[in-house]
Amino acid sequence: MAKIGLFFGSDEGNTERVAYLIQACLGQEQVEVHDIADVTQLDLAEYEQMILGIPTWDFGQIQSDWEEFWDDVADVDFSGKTVALFGLGDQFGYGDYFLDAMGMLHDVIVAGGARIVGHWSTEGYDYEASKAEIPGEGLFVGLALDEDQQEDQTQERLNRWCRQIHEAFGLKTPLTPLSE
Repeated sequence: MAKIGLFFGSDEGNTERVAYLIQACLGQEQVEVHDIADVTQLDLAEYEQMILGIPTWDFGQIQSDWEEFWDDVADVDFSGKTVALFGLGDQFGYGDYFLDAMGMLHDVIVAGGARIVGHWSTEGYDYEASKAEIPGEGLFVGLALDEDQQEDQTQERLNRWCRQIHEAFGLKTPLTPLSE
């Protein structure tokens, strides 16, 4: 069975922690986790199914390791690849830029031919603007997490989203819901 490549960038550890929670939920034997700081374009090319995790910093900035890899990501041929996204942001402290980095990453990989799965409802969030919101649909381009203001909702959101990804990727291995 083909493995899923999960690529993340993290400065303070929140996005990394979430990446490993996703791996635990979908199955360690199924998901290979990679820090974007340690990969090349060839690493992304190995996978037909991917999960990409990116936090938004300050006023809509891209996390530093993703920023260094940005031109390389833009050169990857995502044709025929299925990709799910998750993003972290602070909806109250930076409500005008909530999850902007996830929206920007989405735009880059869609331009490269990716098929996106794992859209997520905007319900339950309080923000002003987001490049990750799909206009008029009430959806984000991927899972939205706020470890600063809504950390208590992360586990339940991850369990629901992982069920969605499990189905979208057609996984046969059992799902392992996260427990407190």
